[in-house]
Amino acid sequence: MKILISTDIEGVAGVFHAEQVRAGNGEYERARAWMTAEANAAVQGAIAGGAEAVLVNDSHGGFRNLLPDGLDERARLVLGKPRYLGMMGGLEEGCDAVFMIGYHSRSQGRGILAHTINSFAFARVFINGMELGEAGLYGALAGEMGVPVILASGDDVFIAETSDLFPGAQWVQTKVAHGQGSGVTLSPAASRRAIAAAAETAVRNLKEAAGRAGAGSAVPFRIPAPIECRLQTQSSALADLFCMWPTLERVDGVTLRFTTDSMQAAIRTLNSLAAMSFMLR
Repeated sequence: MKILISTDIEGVAGVFHAEQVRAGNGEYERARAWMTAEANAAVQGAIAGGAEAVLVNDSHGGFRNLLPDGLDERARLVLGKPRYLGMMGGLEEGCDAVFMIGYHSRSQGRGILAHTINSFAFARVFINGMELGEAGLYGALAGEMGVPVILASGDDVFIAETSDLFPGAQWVQTKVAHGQGSGVTLSPAASRRAIAAAAETAVRNLKEAAGRAGAGSAVPFRIPAPIECRLQTQSSALADLFCMWPTLERVDGVTLRFTTDSMQAAIRTLNSLAAMSFMLR
């Protein structure tokens, strides 16, 4: 059994401020070490639960935050960008399930450091009428490939808005959000213990379900094609820029839409738009 661990940073215990998630300062260096430690806890729990192989995907920012020399040597690390599958890079190797560690709530929500893909550019993202954050978008990409999400960790707002998408998954609440940059957190050590225990349980449950010929197994989150994406941008200038792309249709001053035949194509389009937005920074 092979597990992909997609690891972000905003949902990691102890992380509350933008300085902690941006390279170039001491706060970030400490936060990336906590991020690496939570990824390791997930690796350790997955292997204790019976996983034979583990991939860890660095899923924050430039995708080069995790410390390779600090990673459990039994795992392999997916680093760098661009990559077609983004936060799900590694699924192309054939994985049985996904963990989402250190994830956060969607843009315009009340969670800690809430955003969706690009906080400068994207205000809200809807897929076939359903508003989704990064967990929903990438969970649907995994589901399109037949892979379920069986564990996720982050703050209480993230869990509340996401739990219905992944029934049967294990959840670890690392923090309680009091606002965009405030709240109450577990200690890093307590968070790691909770993640390791939940990871072990998640893999054991998946293996036991497989042994029962699929009865009660985790269900991938699938959104049927065609995929209509409706994107609300943070400004009309961004909508002007994005609609230079001929297949995008302007809806109003800050909103556009496009249609694709798959979630992978929709996410690749969104990530390309996020890269385009740097022209206006």
